[in-house]
Amino acid sequence: MALACAFLTADAGGALADSHAIAMHGAPLYQRGFSHFPYVRPDAPKGGTLHLSRSGTFDSVNPFIIRGKPAAGLREFVYESLMARGWDEPFTLYGLLAETIETPPDRSSVLFTLHPKARFSDGSPVRAEDVLFSARTLREKGRPNHRFYYGKIARMEKVGARGVRFVFKAGSDREMPLIMGLMPILSRAYFTKHRFDETSLKTPLGSGAYRVAEIAPGEKILYQRDLDYWGKDLPVNRGRFNADRVLYRYFRDEGSAFEAFKAGEIDARAERDVSRWAVQYDAPARDRGRILLKEIPTGSPSGMWGLVFNTRRGIFSDRRVREALSLLLDAEWINAHLFHGKYRRIGSFFANSDLSSHGLGASAGERALLASFADEVAPEILEGGYRPPVSEGRHNRAGRRAALALFGEAGWFLEGGVLRDVGGEVFRFEILCVRRHEERLALVFARQLRLAGVEARVRFVDSAQGERRMRDFDFDMIFYRWGVSLSPGNEQAFYWGSEAAGFEGSRNYAGVRSGAVDFLIGALVGAEDRGGFRDAVRALDRVLLSGFYVIPLFYSGDQWLAAWDWVGFPERGSLYGTAADLWWLEGGSR
Repeated sequence: MALACAFLTADAGGALADSHAIAMHGAPLYQRGFSHFPYVRPDAPKGGTLHLSRSGTFDSVNPFIIRGKPAAGLREFVYESLMARGWDEPFTLYGLLAETIETPPDRSSVLFTLHPKARFSDGSPVRAEDVLFSARTLREKGRPNHRFYYGKIARMEKVGARGVRFVFKAGSDREMPLIMGLMPILSRAYFTKHRFDETSLKTPLGSGAYRVAEIAPGEKILYQRDLDYWGKDLPVNRGRFNADRVLYRYFRDEGSAFEAFKAGEIDARAERDVSRWAVQYDAPARDRGRILLKEIPTGSPSGMWGLVFNTRRGIFSDRRVREALSLLLDAEWINAHLFHGKYRRIGSFFANSDLSSHGLGASAGERALLASFADEVAPEILEGGYRPPVSEGRHNRAGRRAALALFGEAGWFLEGGVLRDVGGEVFRFEILCVRRHEERLALVFARQLRLAGVEARVRFVDSAQGERRMRDFDFDMIFYRWGVSLSPGNEQAFYWGSEAAGFEGSRNYAGVRSGAVDFLIGALVGAEDRGGFRDAVRALDRVLLSGFYVIPLFYSGDQWLAAWDWVGFPERGSLYGTAADLWWLEGGSR
């Protein structure tokens, strides 16, 4: 069924684009009437139970509030947005619950018209009132990112029988129509009977392809495919949601989940532990061709995985201290001995894409954006000469000498093998870990730090405690991975913005408060063309690198996926690899 395209009347600013889709920059890749995305198998067989794993625990099926630990899969399988993302493009949305989208050239407002067939899984229609309820509820009671995004709405109203218009506050950015397109839609009737702002294990109601069939807190959650799912024939859904049931089983840690996979209890798993990927899948089942290892190339940025300084702590408030500590990480030794040399060092917050500033001198556009912030960009980073510290992979003596010089400038001196300040205070901090591979890396880093007189204590906690401490910014240093798309936007303010540094639950774990960062985030979400957007992102990259808020670690340009041979996958991946909603079970069963 092709998506409808309404006839649009332009505001004074000029003509509007086709309303079946909206792209952040340029035109959508797929025209109205397209049949399916090319990274799916449109005729994939249906049936069976797909067994997946998660480590840790959960105590809620409400993924929209800060309280509790929500179960996996709710956002993907139960709740839908007005529009669906096309994963072969930097940032383009196509109609889902909303049949059409209309926005003026300045994107100061957006009008969504709901699909006439859109239904919640109890058969009730998705109405404009549900959309308005969702925006108001998430803005007032939702997670910090929801409150931040939807706080930019100045006015919202129902238009006709199926339309909803959002008008944005003056000075809002061009991404807001797309942000609203990705807003999860809640049932007003359901939340009239159930409190939204409490953790809950009551069966949720959404409009997605699956219903929650079984909940065992902390152990498993089972999703059952809705045979009457209203959107199964939409182009954005063809080839998706193939398993009759999706079961997430929870394990104490990744090691236990891995053993369950090798025993055939789990069908497929994404792997991030490079040591496990390199040597631990050599099991008899793999030798017989039953376990398949797939390295799927991606075209998306690596994101930033690193050791994060909490600059709210006095010990990390000095940039020179943070740079010194980054010099003490012997990345070459770690990559060779812990990761089998399979990783590349991250040199940019947007590595593996044309948004990275790594190795490039700033363009004229970047220099213009940075003109008022010269003191926030290191000269070598502005000119493209900066590289992450490189050791000989054995002793890192040069790194220690450079680090001790920076420590000295910041008032810390090595005495009797211990780093102290002028008052005799020892330089010590804690590295918080929630995964075993993090703990292993942290213990190695702590040994490397000890050679320079730095005392680092490694503390391993369970996932629930770790999440609480991260939410409250109750840590010195953590491991964290910020995912990044080819179209970074408003989420960057949630990651790095000054306002986000002060509110609980944001992902500004580093505590960045920078006028340059705030300005550049505004510039990138306000850019009208890809060139100006790229300049703004690269300029932001340079400021973040210059602040040494994170010790960058490693990345691979591939998605690593292990699966049993009864799991089927599309022939090609998208720019972002593949995902469980695209898979199927051969013969319909395990």
